[in-house]
Amino acid sequence: MLDEVNREGLAIEVGTSLPASRVIRVLGQLVALYGRPDRLRLDNGPELTSQVLKEWCAQRGIGSQYIQSGKPVQNAFMERFNRTYREEVLSAYLFHSTHGAQQFSDAWLIYYNERRPHDALGRVPPLTYLPRVLTPSGSSNSWSA
Repeated sequence: MLDEVNREGLAIEVGTSLPASRVIRVLGQLVALYGRPDRLRLDNGPELTSQVLKEWCAQRGIGSQYIQSGKPVQNAFMERFNRTYREEVLSAYLFHSTHGAQQFSDAWLIYYNERRPHDALGRVPPLTYLPRVLTPSGSSNSWSA
């Protein structure tokens, strides 16, 4: 999950499958921590197009913007993040368990947000470019999944 405003990585969920219930659990944690986004930009994976996720978003006033099938450029920030994560983590290390991969991913996400320079942000990390202000009462941002 990415914040499209400052390209901050909000969450990485590791698993052999990610059903809608897990997506909702992670989104609920993010909303509790950062406040409600105005909308989510989503691809057309079954976990993201499920009726239960659509209802969860509607109940919370979170809009859903689905990209067109076969048009990953419509979710370019997420695609770029996925490539970086794949190159720097998934293709670079051998993990013996999903737990180990999750722990490593959590640590890498801190590095990505706080220390890793981003060309598109003037060679500074996301939280240097635009520090996050925690606003549990609501927010006006957009997240990508």
